[in-house]
Amino acid sequence: MNAIAYHFEPGSDLDGLTSAAQQVPEPGPGQIVVRVRAAAVNRRDLMIVEGTSLPATPGVIPLADGVGDVVATGPGVVRAAVGDRVTSTFYVSWTDGPMRVAEARDQYGLSHDGMLANYAVLEEESVVHVPEHLPDEEAASLTTAGVTAWSALTAGRPVLPGQNVLVVGAGSVGQFAVQFARVLGARVLVIGSAERAEFLRGLGADEVIDHHTTRDWENVVRELTGGDGVDHVIETVGPRTFAHSRAAAALNGAITIIGMFQADDKNAAEDPFQGRPLTIRHLNVGSRVEFEAMNETIAKYQLRVAIDRVFPLEQAVEAYRYLREGKPVGKVVITMQ
Repeated sequence: MNAIAYHFEPGSDLDGLTSAAQQVPEPGPGQIVVRVRAAAVNRRDLMIVEGTSLPATPGVIPLADGVGDVVATGPGVVRAAVGDRVTSTFYVSWTDGPMRVAEARDQYGLSHDGMLANYAVLEEESVVHVPEHLPDEEAASLTTAGVTAWSALTAGRPVLPGQNVLVVGAGSVGQFAVQFARVLGARVLVIGSAERAEFLRGLGADEVIDHHTTRDWENVVRELTGGDGVDHVIETVGPRTFAHSRAAAALNGAITIIGMFQADDKNAAEDPFQGRPLTIRHLNVGSRVEFEAMNETIAKYQLRVAIDRVFPLEQAVEAYRYLREGKPVGKVVITMQ
């Protein structure tokens, strides 16, 4: 098999993604080389090619999400061995504790070569072993959406059994959040669509509220919680729904925002609390320690990952386009074999 790797040149949208022959890399000290089996595309990857995220390093190999087999290790490596099936963290060097500024910029697929290739070089401290029961396509989909959802529910103010959790949005992060909130013992309400209601209930949702037919859905949320509102809101949509999420939260509730408020949004300058006692935070995916804790839960409860469509490596650009235009229900994955 002739190995290839994709590279991205900023400023040309999807035309900036091109493939080239790849030599099998040699690991340096503290590095491992992985033969990639599968990789997954996220909204963050679309933002990179569209130029709406942090600027990418010219020529970088895209994608933070992927899984593969260790084929070589550099001097001093002890956390992985040849033959292990592994993935990597989103941030190259954030292992635990509060994230530092230097760690925030160092991301796979942005400033550091990622997984859209037959071979990837990973720093040892970013290596994470994946749950054995997950096939490659699912194991490749954990790094961004899975860890984000897990951190939203367990970091800061963790969800407790018996609490009410509202998940706003039914994309990949929302789907993970539904499953995790369920196994953490919460009652799970989801703002989604009637078309996805059965699917979301299969993941663990107790109630699905159709945002197409219920514009002021915060009123329904309050009715379903005895007038109190929910203890936790996982807000994956953004400014368009934030006012509704705020109104659906209980007094002293917590709102975790997934994604960014745009500077030119008309609501960006308003008081986000509106005089209510709330905890509001914006989430930065998660650390390696959080990733490993998430995987323990996935393995314990034998959780699965919803996959929408799988593309071969040669059609990687089409995978990006499908994520942008196709409205997938589940992850979009690229396989290398």
